[in-house]
Amino acid sequence: MIGSKNEGSRPRLASILLLGTVLGGSAVPVFAQAPAPAAATTPVRQAVPDAAPPAGDATPAPATAPVPSGQIVGTIRSLNVTGNQRLEADTVRSYLTLRAGETYTREGLDQALKDLYATELFADVQIRDDKGALTIEVRENPVINRIVLEGNKRLKSDKINPEIRLAPRQIFTRSKARADVARIIELYRRQGRFAATVEPKMVQLDQNRVDVVFEISEGDKSKVRRINIIGNDAFSDGELRGEMATKQTGLTKIFSSGTSYDPDRLSYDQQKLRQFYLTNGYADFRVISAIAELTPDKRDFIITYVIEEGQRYKFGEVTLESEIRDLPPTTLNYLIRMKAGDWYDAKQIEDTVDTITETAGLLGFTPDVRPDFVRDKDKLTMSVTFKVNDAPRVYIERIDINGNTHTKDKVVRREFRVAEGDAFNSFRIKRSRDRIQSLGFFQDKFDIEQKPGSAPDRMILEANVEEKSTGELQVSAGFSSLERFIVDLSIRERNFMGKGQEVRASVNYSTYSKSIEVGFTEPYLFDKNIAIGGDIFRRDYNSFNFINNNRNTTYQQITTGTQIRLGVALTEYWSLAMRYGLSFDDVTLDRSSFFSDTNGDGTIECDPLLAGRYLCDALGKRTTSSVGYSLVFDNLNNRVRPTAGQRAVVSQDFAGLGGSVKYIRTRFDGDKYWGLGGGFVLNLGVEGGYIMPFGSSRIDSAGNEIDKVRLTDRFFLGQPQLRGFDIRGVGPRVQRVPYDATTGTFVTDRTQITDDALGGRAYYLGHLEMEIPLGSGARELGLRPSIFVDAGAVFGVKRPTLIDPTTDATSIFRDIDGDGKYDPAIRLIKDTAGNQLYSVGSSDLTNSGLTTLCATGYAASAGAACVGDSVNAALSNSIPVFREVFLGNSAKPRVSVGFGVNWNSPFGPFRIDVAKALLKEPGDDTKLFTFNVGTQF
Repeated sequence: MIGSKNEGSRPRLASILLLGTVLGGSAVPVFAQAPAPAAATTPVRQAVPDAAPPAGDATPAPATAPVPSGQIVGTIRSLNVTGNQRLEADTVRSYLTLRAGETYTREGLDQALKDLYATELFADVQIRDDKGALTIEVRENPVINRIVLEGNKRLKSDKINPEIRLAPRQIFTRSKARADVARIIELYRRQGRFAATVEPKMVQLDQNRVDVVFEISEGDKSKVRRINIIGNDAFSDGELRGEMATKQTGLTKIFSSGTSYDPDRLSYDQQKLRQFYLTNGYADFRVISAIAELTPDKRDFIITYVIEEGQRYKFGEVTLESEIRDLPPTTLNYLIRMKAGDWYDAKQIEDTVDTITETAGLLGFTPDVRPDFVRDKDKLTMSVTFKVNDAPRVYIERIDINGNTHTKDKVVRREFRVAEGDAFNSFRIKRSRDRIQSLGFFQDKFDIEQKPGSAPDRMILEANVEEKSTGELQVSAGFSSLERFIVDLSIRERNFMGKGQEVRASVNYSTYSKSIEVGFTEPYLFDKNIAIGGDIFRRDYNSFNFINNNRNTTYQQITTGTQIRLGVALTEYWSLAMRYGLSFDDVTLDRSSFFSDTNGDGTIECDPLLAGRYLCDALGKRTTSSVGYSLVFDNLNNRVRPTAGQRAVVSQDFAGLGGSVKYIRTRFDGDKYWGLGGGFVLNLGVEGGYIMPFGSSRIDSAGNEIDKVRLTDRFFLGQPQLRGFDIRGVGPRVQRVPYDATTGTFVTDRTQITDDALGGRAYYLGHLEMEIPLGSGARELGLRPSIFVDAGAVFGVKRPTLIDPTTDATSIFRDIDGDGKYDPAIRLIKDTAGNQLYSVGSSDLTNSGLTTLCATGYAASAGAACVGDSVNAALSNSIPVFREVFLGNSAKPRVSVGFGVNWNSPFGPFRIDVAKALLKEPGDDTKLFTFNVGTQF
């Protein structure tokens, strides 16, 4: 045996033994090694050796006659190969430089071993020499049967498998196994798990096959225990840490992923520090070093930044020069907002460059805007000159879209405001990015990269998108201060089959409302910028009021209908939407509570004394056939969560294209957003509307003219639109105030007064709201706090017919017995002829006393006596004294201030508002605290 080396299940070093010389024609081993273990009958998991030591590495054992490595041993008479199973002998010999008939040395044999191991095809190689007859004994590396992952819980197998180069039916090699281990560990390090370990093991099978098992110990995420900053004088450590994406561990950061160590985030934080200082005037700021040290237990990191702040600068002279002939500086000077004496701000310069570029692009130019700086270190000023040059035209050679595995290419391409072959326009590129982002199909961190094309005047646009889930299945239950118990089941797909279509269906059930709705929207009909959609719905709504803090249903409205929508884009920002709707309404009242035989003829009908004449007039079935349009201007940078831009909508609906309802409803709605920097977003919203009826007048049961606009078609206002007020808590209303017979006065306790909102023909509403940024941990939780001011009013309804004994001498409530107090209304008294008599009696009269009063008083004047049984019935059906008061029909603004928080909780969207009403009118219902869970806002 000339030499050997083994890659078996346990690492063993090759032994180099020089035992003797060639004697008596027998083979004398020169290199020897223990034989490989026999294959086990039962598969045994064995560790994969870390490395194969090169031949000749071991220290030679004592020898009787050492042979110098460079000395010729003899001539090769033959070169045979044994032990090969899959490889041909000639293939094995082709890896060697040894040839029959040539001389060989010890060094040559050693090199032959190295050459064979370098192929990574063999687990063991031995060379035997029988007087020049060399025999190459090989044991081939096993074939991989399968790859198994164990212990991976935080990182799923579908994330790890693409990183593993070993594969079934391949030859197992130790170097590939080591490389796979390194890649798996790198995956875990990217997740912040620096304590993760991976141990590869083999399970020996028959036919020289193995299962490769990667035993993974994931460990905990390595957190950032502390962030040290050295060299900061102008700003505290806390201020600078607040600018970083990486956060220190602590109780307030338990839900934040920013506490995990990430090397890429470390580089990003250095950029954030530099950006922070540059926006605060420190033009010479630099990060000298950033070191992340892993604690000995590999659980946490300690990060240390060494910085140099430098001096703080102010702006010197700020000017603009234009080399474009048709674009004089005076056209662009108004875009420069900074002036001499202001603190230097690199962000302002960057924004000004973008604004000049976009404005010049809108005017048809392709500018190259470059700021030139002149630094005066003595005066600590930075003068800036914006130089606008006419850049060479660059054309878009190609638009590539990557990462859209579900969304079809055309869905993304149709949002581009440029096409292949167009001249490059930065404004249109930015607009394209905003439109794609507004689709809501992709992750927020998206941009359009610009890459060189095939020629200097060619450019490739590359949109690298990362898709997110667009399907929503929501099954939620909750409690609302408005709706009480809520169950909501909805399914919605905003990118149906990757075509950008929206399909939705929902069922909602609560104590006071029920609905079912299905809808479909195609945003690009026949690949044209024409949207079409439709909805079918049924909604059951119960209106209500409060008496003694108990919520009582007043009327029920059941609406069944459908709507068809059509939308077309007029320009980039203007669009027109048209619609047709057909609905059937049925408004009813609880018959046991609000109906009675008012005329004594056995006919049960709505009783104005119980329900109020305004509710009785709203009852009935009606059909609404309406056609409408909306003219929309929208240049928001993001339709989901805008931070800049504005949106305005003017809409009108004409009801009367058939049906029984006739009106024209006009509405305006506008919002403007400003990004104030630092994550602050300011929103100003205004809206208003007016409904004008047409057709014949409406007359109530008492013969009085009433408002032509039905109760259910009017505008209502209150929470949640006007925070600080209860639902429908603002505007015209009728209050039914009970009479206290013991004191002879009407009650003033609001909880005992029935309050029914009537709505109005006109309304207006405005709000000013600022969203306040929070740390990364709160943002990840979906918390978005805000402060706001709301103002609005609803008004313009015709005054209804009221019951008020204090002003109406003919009221059914009068002082009949002369005790100075109003007496209840007594009905159902009939004379001997069976005629219905309306009488008024005192609540403290006995049956006999009432009979006497009836016989000698009111009934006697009718010429007949009262029936005794009807007198008893009258006492049990008497109507308590009350007065109706009409309030709130005023256009004066109601104003409230407060704060609120939106939270995308695991239980569904959650909104909480605390608002205080500053200005209100008599009759308005205020509410300080409101919340909703399990429903959309």
